[in-house]
Amino acid sequence: MERAKEKFTQRSAGLTGDALIQERGRVMRSGFVVGASAAFESILETVNAVAARQCSMIIVGETGAGKEMIARRIHSCSDRADKVFVPVDCTTLTGQLFESQLFGHVRGAFTGAVSDTLGFFRAADGGTIFLDEISEIPLDLQAKLLRVLQESTVTPVGSVKAFPINIRVLCATNRNLKQMVDEDKFRADLYYRLNVVTIHVPPLRERPEDVLALAEHFLARQAELYNEPYKALSDEAKKLLVDYNWPGNVRELANVMERAYVLTDTEMIMPAAFPTEIIVSIPAAGGRPRLPTLDEAQRKVIIHTLNATSGKRIAAAKILGLERRKLNRLMEKLNIPSKQTE
Repeated sequence: MERAKEKFTQRSAGLTGDALIQERGRVMRSGFVVGASAAFESILETVNAVAARQCSMIIVGETGAGKEMIARRIHSCSDRADKVFVPVDCTTLTGQLFESQLFGHVRGAFTGAVSDTLGFFRAADGGTIFLDEISEIPLDLQAKLLRVLQESTVTPVGSVKAFPINIRVLCATNRNLKQMVDEDKFRADLYYRLNVVTIHVPPLRERPEDVLALAEHFLARQAELYNEPYKALSDEAKKLLVDYNWPGNVRELANVMERAYVLTDTEMIMPAAFPTEIIVSIPAAGGRPRLPTLDEAQRKVIIHTLNATSGKRIAAAKILGLERRKLNRLMEKLNIPSKQTE
């Protein structure tokens, strides 16, 4: 993986924005998703093969890996593209509200039910419903979900009338559903009903070739949002991004790029615009980062900040939230050169 990181860093040096994304066709942009790795290409091939079908799918991957983006891509390439896409975060629904929000209810069905509601499934009629973290649906509700999928009808809470629906169901989870089936924590019949096709989205740390492609994409989106010139990543910033472990995956990268963009008032984004955990990350053997000591972390942050301010200590102290004297003492303690930075 380290060789892949080095190769991609060298290849993408000096490329920015659309130039990076279009460079000899190696970086692919496809609607809601961007990537340059073999893993991404494989995912895209599967998406393109099944998008026009009606089968249910399970998208598996860590939190923030981009599962919803894949689901939106599938929807946008299907014959339902002009219909609604309804994302449902199953982790936010609890108790009786879970069933009501999925399938709707009639007035008077329970305390507080002052009017009829459609529910997510009827709201998605004709389009696609995306059940994110489907593993969080309780067992008793899984049985009702299975009936809805088998009969293509929904019966609201408190009603005996079934309403026909025409929807495509896409699901996502960060858990091992097969293992949950074996442990009787997820219904086997529902699992096999949903698991017609599975797409595995690897974590970002396992596809370093995608890091800079995505970073450039997110920066381009920020420039478009603010109607401003594109801001490029410095070579040092690129290396930090590729070396970082990305526990929050694509979602974390998007947030880091937004932060870097809004904190940078020049055309070049420097490492000082990144969160501290990225600046102080230190690659170790096997590609796994080790935690730095406090002195190492302070030294690295101060040096990056001085680099970003061209060695101007007053400006660096302001960014770091330190008094000038405190910064001077830290530089002396940490053996940071007084007239030049590393």
